[in-house]
Amino acid sequence: MRKLLIALLCTTVLSGTACNRGPEWHAPGETGDAAKVELTGPANGAKDVPTSAEIGFTLVGAAQASVALVDAGGAQVDGAMRADNSSWVPGTQLKYGTQYTATITATKSDGGTAEAKTTFTTMAQPANLVGVHSFVGDDQVLGVALPIVITFERDIPEKSRAEVQRRLFVRSDPVQEGSWNWISPNEVHYRTKDHWQPGTKLDVRVATGGLPLGSTEFVGKHDITVKASIGPETTFEVDNASKRMTVKQSGQVVRTIPVSLGKPSAPSSSGNLVIISRNPTELFDSSTYGVPVNAPGGYQTTIQWPMRLTWQGEYIHAAPWSVADQGKRNVSHGCVNIATDQAKFVYDLAKVGDPVIVKGTERHVAWGDGWTDWDIPWTEYVKGSAIPYEPSATISPSGS
Repeated sequence: MRKLLIALLCTTVLSGTACNRGPEWHAPGETGDAAKVELTGPANGAKDVPTSAEIGFTLVGAAQASVALVDAGGAQVDGAMRADNSSWVPGTQLKYGTQYTATITATKSDGGTAEAKTTFTTMAQPANLVGVHSFVGDDQVLGVALPIVITFERDIPEKSRAEVQRRLFVRSDPVQEGSWNWISPNEVHYRTKDHWQPGTKLDVRVATGGLPLGSTEFVGKHDITVKASIGPETTFEVDNASKRMTVKQSGQVVRTIPVSLGKPSAPSSSGNLVIISRNPTELFDSSTYGVPVNAPGGYQTTIQWPMRLTWQGEYIHAAPWSVADQGKRNVSHGCVNIATDQAKFVYDLAKVGDPVIVKGTERHVAWGDGWTDWDIPWTEYVKGSAIPYEPSATISPSGS
């Protein structure tokens, strides 16, 4: 997993709230090398604190610390330290317009302790909340090439992306190295250096509820949590030269299928693609990409077993009309045509997130036309992170 490199020196706050360094707190009667807690935010007495607030502090002369956060009624909020120990992250979004007290207790190796407290009040719920969405949900079994895809309903200014990214937490079992990449101003992906290991358990928290998104007028609408898993390794390799699709499970060939790809005027995209969606049927309509249904080359028909590869409309799907061409010549509008029984076999085997490698066509897939996260080298991918990347496999906090 990525290592969070920029310590949170002060929790981001809205206008009117100070981010001053708090006092140093000493255990009663102790001096010199006594344990100390230096509070960095929110400041004691602070108002209008975002509901995404974290408890920031540093330790002097102490081996460890614990944090207790309670609201005015005494209800406790669970949480966890960041991997870099820069702050303590509440496990859920704080409530709007609510007073909280955080108590940090530091302990020295010899048993000596020190304590610091801060009481602050969160902001009232703002009017302009921005929706945040995850492409996958709970309990899904997904493919080894799955990128975690998060979208925002408005563009995130470049200067604010690091702060947003620090609130995106990915935990996996087993732990695997990965990085975020801002595909566009309103979409960020997370992929691992290598494909996910089959059987991996995923725990994702998008902790954007109440987080300022580059302006005091716009904050995240809510947190998102996703618990999912990675299924068996299944790959689909499509070769234009042989007009064949090779289906593999756990590296072993299970079937070779004749295909017909895009004709010369509408070639299929080569590259490292990923299955984005799969449905029993979909209505395909040429007018969605500018060709009227009643024009030459136009169509509107229900397709069986479609599995999407690109946003421009390339799929693997059943094509009974081109069976005579499959394995011999390319006649499709860019899709991977296969026979109906073969399409049902592939559909039953495939998962969202399975890799599809297409080779030897007349054009290469454009970056961002589908989940193209695996179509560039890892050394290039990490450059899309808003936080300087350092190789690591640390676990980010879930707060649970």
